[in-house]
Amino acid sequence: MKKIIDFLSNKWFIFGISAICWILFVIWLGNFWWLLGLGVIFDLCITKKVPWAFWKIYKPKTVFGKWLMGWVDAIIFAVIAASFIRIFFFEAYTIPTSSMEGTMLVGDYLFVSKCNYGPRKPMTPLSFPFVHHSMPFSNGMKKSYSEAWERPYERMGGFDDLKNDDIVVFNFPEGDTVILTRQSQSYYQIKRDFLEDTTLFPISQRDYMRLRSICMRNNNLEDCFFEYFKDSIVVRPLDKRENYIKRCIAVAGDTLQIVGGKAIINGKPQKEIPTIQFRYDVETSAPLKPAIFEKLGIREYGYKRNGYIMLLNEKQVQELQSYSSVKKITKGEFPNGFRYKECFPQDPRYNWNKDYFGPIVIPQAGVTIPLTVNNLPLYKRIVELYEANTLRIEGDNIYINDSLATTYTFKQNYYWMMGDNRDNSQDSRFWGFVPEDHIVGKAMIIWFSSEQNKSFPSNIRWSRMFNVIHKD
Repeated sequence: MKKIIDFLSNKWFIFGISAICWILFVIWLGNFWWLLGLGVIFDLCITKKVPWAFWKIYKPKTVFGKWLMGWVDAIIFAVIAASFIRIFFFEAYTIPTSSMEGTMLVGDYLFVSKCNYGPRKPMTPLSFPFVHHSMPFSNGMKKSYSEAWERPYERMGGFDDLKNDDIVVFNFPEGDTVILTRQSQSYYQIKRDFLEDTTLFPISQRDYMRLRSICMRNNNLEDCFFEYFKDSIVVRPLDKRENYIKRCIAVAGDTLQIVGGKAIINGKPQKEIPTIQFRYDVETSAPLKPAIFEKLGIREYGYKRNGYIMLLNEKQVQELQSYSSVKKITKGEFPNGFRYKECFPQDPRYNWNKDYFGPIVIPQAGVTIPLTVNNLPLYKRIVELYEANTLRIEGDNIYINDSLATTYTFKQNYYWMMGDNRDNSQDSRFWGFVPEDHIVGKAMIIWFSSEQNKSFPSNIRWSRMFNVIHKD
């Protein structure tokens, strides 16, 4: 046993294992300049000439000093190790909203794997550790990163492709621009609402007077919008946009249609997922007891005359029908052909809504499509923003990078994401395609879960802890 321990603790053995691990990582990274790191590993393990842990040079003499230096050493190591793991392997994520309710609950804490689809190399490397886009305690108003050094999008190799029905974390596609005072809303939807009717814009009376004064000085409503919000508008790098979690309904190349709220992929209904919820009007002869909601797991509901509005899955609907006080359950949905103006692509030529949508083909890298002024609303954001081209329209002619264009070839794959809580989810039905370079990782495991409206320890959902996340 002593010989084994001596062998495992031998500096040359440690160097050999460390060097092999580093070489494998560099091959995965795809940048062989990082092989120079072998020199650092050699010095750390063998020669020990360079004081890489420079903070250890100071040798405290007091007990307190030694205790403090021990903590400094531990914290520095933890920050470096945790940052490395967070960038390349997995990251913790919290479910903030109920858009995935039924499958993911508000208060679930997840581990998101970056290895499945391949981790993105850092695009904004200069940032405060362990936070996303804003500094702690700044209420989202102070950015946590510097744009002095930005790198182009690159993705390392993964061991899986993004497939239909995967539960995915990604950067919010419309999160490139944000109004800091309204971060929970899409900047583009705010702008559309503003330009449509400023008198209906939801602001206080005091702010409305300021807005009216600004608009009197500007004949152009768009100029008025930018002047009103000029101190609040920020542009965020791709990897610092808000993180969203949804289910991937359709992948690149798929044809998607939504009928009665249910997805049809390539002419076939989406695989049955028991946790998907829809809005129902529930008519009752008497109020339901709170124990019924608890028993059936109904978490989102409101009251109406002679009943309730509930968000239910199919199993809950069937169980609810067995109660004598429930007279009628009706699925609430928009009619086919009704145009809901907030739905993608927000164009009057497309009479689509959240329940009846498409058909639409999900763009695929390398595929060329005919481009006309009629289908341009579907792809305008891809051409201009996601794939960085200049776009100009003159009559029925489309110019891309100042050249007349009748076709367009996509540079990357795109995906269609939707929440399992179908009638309480802002998703691709409202902001369109999710580009491949926005994909962060795959939701893998719930490591902790707590109920927000309960006190400790009854708030802990023990049955959800360490549950592996399955796509169905």
